[in-house]
Amino acid sequence: MRPCSQLAEPSPHLRARRAAARARRVRGRRRGAALGALALLAVIAFAVLLGKGSAHRSGAHSPAGTARLSPASAPRTAPDRASRARAQLAAVRRLARYGLPLFCGGTSKRMVALTFDDGPGPYTRLAVAKLVKHHVRATFFLVGKEIDAYPGLVALEKPVATNGDHTLTHPFLPSLAHEAMVREIAGDKTLIERVTGRPVALFRPPYEGRSPAIDAEVRSLGMLQVLWNVDSADSLGANYLGIEHNVLAGLHPGSIILMHENHGQTIRALLTIFEALERDHLKAVTIPELVAEDPPSTAQLRAGGLGCPTRSLHGNGA
Repeated sequence: MRPCSQLAEPSPHLRARRAAARARRVRGRRRGAALGALALLAVIAFAVLLGKGSAHRSGAHSPAGTARLSPASAPRTAPDRASRARAQLAAVRRLARYGLPLFCGGTSKRMVALTFDDGPGPYTRLAVAKLVKHHVRATFFLVGKEIDAYPGLVALEKPVATNGDHTLTHPFLPSLAHEAMVREIAGDKTLIERVTGRPVALFRPPYEGRSPAIDAEVRSLGMLQVLWNVDSADSLGANYLGIEHNVLAGLHPGSIILMHENHGQTIRALLTIFEALERDHLKAVTIPELVAEDPPSTAQLRAGGLGCPTRSLHGNGA
């Protein structure tokens, strides 16, 4: 046996096989590196194309050297809720300066205003639940003594409604002394603003009771006096079928509909009213939304109820 230092040299055939194997390994490594590089280039190219497509779709074009704003810091193009509320309040106050009552809005847009008087009350929760479920907005004219009798209910109306002044105790204002009349109007306005934390710029006189002195007081407080051109007659004893008939007959663009939230028959009629709105492609909005988006013309405002597309014959139902 040969010593370890004198082991036989590999045969030429074995050396050739080893050399071929080494060559294959080297070629494999080179091929793998090339494929890896190609894959990396493909990923980079795809990412670049994706970025360009996203920028093209979003319409974002940043000047050279200027960082693009992130979505969180980008300015909003649509007015936010607070700015819309300010614009609506300004629209109400512009009309209030005329010192004339509003019977209806304009007729260029398919909008109507559902209004509810004399609340809050035992049916307020149910009325609000139906408004929320059907994505309908409304205006509630509140009575001060009812706010005290049903604490906490006015807050429920805030997501779907705006509030108006309907006096402290719901009296026939022309029969009162001047000081009592002022107290009824101004006191309810102050109470509602304290409870809601929002300005009150709408007023509805109970029983349509008006006089030059009442009109002047309402105007001095910066409020728009809101009447109606469609009376549901719920306060006159109409059942739910009669209420449905009266309201549906008056569903025209710009209409302001008088209802009362403290009548169970009115609440029962709401589903049919909401279905009619959807069928006729009419949107129910608050009074501020109506006068901001589709206000009456000056001539229409001066014409009073005669300037509306329809004026129901019912009266003194507020």
